[in-house]
This record gives sequence, C-alpha cells and structure tokens, in this order.
Amino acid sequence: MPFQDASGSIQWSIIVPAHNEAARILPYLRSITSYMRDRGEPYEVLVVDDGSTDATASVVETAASSVPEIRLLRAPLCQGKGAAVRRGMQAAVGRLQLFADADGATPIQELARLEQAVASGADMAIGSRALASRLPGYAVQTRFYRTIMSDLFNSVVRQSSLRGISDTQCGFKLFRQAVAADLFGVSLIDGYGFDFELLYVAQQRGYRIAEIPVNWSHQHGSKFRVVRDGLAMLRELAVIRRNAAQGYYSSPSHARNLHPSTVSQLGLPPQ
Repeated sequence: MPFQDASGSIQWSIIVPAHNEAARILPYLRSITSYMRDRGEPYEVLVVDDGSTDATASVVETAASSVPEIRLLRAPLCQGKGAAVRRGMQAAVGRLQLFADADGATPIQELARLEQAVASGADMAIGSRALASRLPGYAVQTRFYRTIMSDLFNSVVRQSSLRGISDTQCGFKLFRQAVAADLFGVSLIDGYGFDFELLYVAQQRGYRIAEIPVNWSHQHGSKFRVVRDGLAMLRELAVIRRNAAQGYYSSPSHARNLHPSTVSQLGLPPQ
C-alpha cells in the first residue's frame, strides 16, 4: 500500500512502462523511490509489464516486497508502449501523474523542472531533448540515428497540425490528474506514436502544454528500432489524422458517439 497523507490522498503517480527490462529497470526504480522518499510526499510507482518474456516481473516484485509504494501491473501479451502507459495512467490515483521510460534516460530529478511548470499554470509539462540540446547547462547524449529519426518524425508532425512542440517523443511527461483522465480516456494508439496523439488531443482541447528542457542520456539496450518502429509510427500518424478528420478528438461528448479508426481498419500492415 503506497504511503498516503492524513487525508488519504496520493500526490504523485509515476508510471513506468516496461517490456523485457529485467536488466535495466532496478537502478531506475531505486532512483525513483529514493528521490520521492526524500521529498516526503505521498506517491505510488506503477510498473506496467507489457508482456515481458524475461524476469522483469520478478525483479519488480522483489523491489515491491521492500518498497510498498511500488505496484506491478501485468499484461499477458506485448501490446505496445502506448497501451502500457495508458493502462498505468488509468490505474493511477495521484494528483500529478508522470510517465517515465524504464531505462532512466531522463533522471527522475528532472521531475522538479516539470513540476514547476505545472505549478505555474500548465496543464501538462513534457520533457524536451530538443530544447535542452540548444541550451547551456544541459547534457543530451544521444545516438546520431535517433537524432535523425527524431528530426524526420518531428518534421512530419509539424505538418500535421501539431503546433509549437520541438520534441514529441521524450518519454518523460507530467499531467494533472483530470487532464490525464481526459487524454488517456480517448487515446487509441498502442505504439510509439501515442505521444503525438496525446499532444494533438491536448492542443485540440485547449490544454496548456509546457515544453521543458531536460537532461537525457542514451541507454544501452533500447527497444526502439529505427526502421521497424519508425514505419509503425507513420502508420499510427495516419490513424490519428483519420480520426481527427472524423472529429473523434474534438470533444469528449462527440468522441463517445463515433467509432474511431484503427491501423487494421485503414488497410495498413500491422506493426
């Protein structure tokens, strides 16, 4: 049972999607729990095991046996990062909800930067490697092929009605509870393109998005494959465009009366 304050409420939910992360996740979980313990605020860490075939679940369960704030959610089959994050967000109860990649590429200490943006009025704050790479005092260590892929995808994104965001894909995003419930209640994308869908819907619904520079470093063992996952993201972008054209994302009430498209319904090859 996560530590709660006198009112029984949890301030922070940290969602960590994980697929075959047995070799990498434990150091980041230790970092998260140490940082949150030092803050002294009620929190929970939800690790969503997305159909792992390694010992990810065992590693997390062992960590949870000594840290009650950690909870494991398991999916029997791999559905994709977007599906894992969505499941974690929909199970979260914190007033502020962060999802962070399991490899720890963004140090958990960067949460303070996003928190400040939300405290200043943003509805959601997203980490940005692109902004950080242009500023002194930040360290962004990435592989050249990921930089090229990110630049290409963001170029396509900028032509797809997503305005003023330099880095859509950084796996470090913070939401107010009500905003997370709204966005993840309508999101459909199960793969890596889910970030773009969330940001697109957020802009359509008028939420205030703060893009915040964060430190980031490439971690060995990345699950992202440039060609395979890059093509999958383009397919997902086509789905988002179709659903947007049908008005699915325009408002919560309108969305309930529509039947959104999926990748298979568009006649596109599966991921």
